[in-house]
Amino acid sequence: MRSPNQSPLLVRPTTTTGEFVSITPASAGWNTLHFGARRLAQNETWESNTADREFGFVILDGICSIESSLGQWSGVGRRPSVFEGLPHALYLPRNTAFKVTATSPKLTIAYGSCASDADHPAKLVTPNDVAIEIRGGGNATRQINSIFPPGFPCHRIVAVEVYTPAGNWSSYPPHKHDVHTVDDKGTLIEADLEETYFFQIDPPQGYAIQRVYTTDGKLDETVTAKTDDVVLVPEGYHPVGAAHGYNAYYLNFLAGSAQSLANTDDPDHAWVKNSWTSQDPRIPMVTLDRERVAKS
Repeated sequence: MRSPNQSPLLVRPTTTTGEFVSITPASAGWNTLHFGARRLAQNETWESNTADREFGFVILDGICSIESSLGQWSGVGRRPSVFEGLPHALYLPRNTAFKVTATSPKLTIAYGSCASDADHPAKLVTPNDVAIEIRGGGNATRQINSIFPPGFPCHRIVAVEVYTPAGNWSSYPPHKHDVHTVDDKGTLIEADLEETYFFQIDPPQGYAIQRVYTTDGKLDETVTAKTDDVVLVPEGYHPVGAAHGYNAYYLNFLAGSAQSLANTDDPDHAWVKNSWTSQDPRIPMVTLDRERVAKS
């Protein structure tokens, strides 16, 4: 239940087991994107069907096997937490039955989905497939792991992980993607995308701050995001700051007018890009060479 003073953009977990967060277009007040996350104990299963939606599943921690009407995969996942390895993920198209079975003592899985009228092949994403990008500079340096990037063979889903070291800013300078805009040559300048930010904090008692605002001021919310919280970004600019002493992770799922990350910086703050002379040496925080492996 939301507290009287809680922002409508902040979704807190409702339980510690099973599906602990669930966001639909109806609950979010938008048109396209669904998001959820759940925990399973060892040998526990989750069985469902993608129905009329395409799904992207991201293993946050633990190991599982996945059976589906389009194939089977075992040993999916290996990191004990999001701060200890790169992700495994699985894309499933519409009309696909599936069953997830936890094969490690615990499993946490997140999933984004959206309605689709296209058929694409199921595809497993392993840590070796994940491209790492170091973005920004100074205390706005962060790490982006591409899971389902633009160009991934799907309809509309996009997903990335972002690591922000303690005290740093992320999604900065503030950017937005709420208008579908093309130039006179037909090149996409900005896509109209709905987005979820799913947070994990290290150590877990910490927090991050996120602001979501529009130029006209009709939306201007600042929220405190803790582990397992979700921040909704229906429109507007949306920077993040990690509290001193606490590393922040967030998983972004996006869907909307294009399978793209095309965005526009807030013109009041875009100048900071020219002030960056170096990048934070704490980044990258997670690489293949620095992984811990969960026990099945």
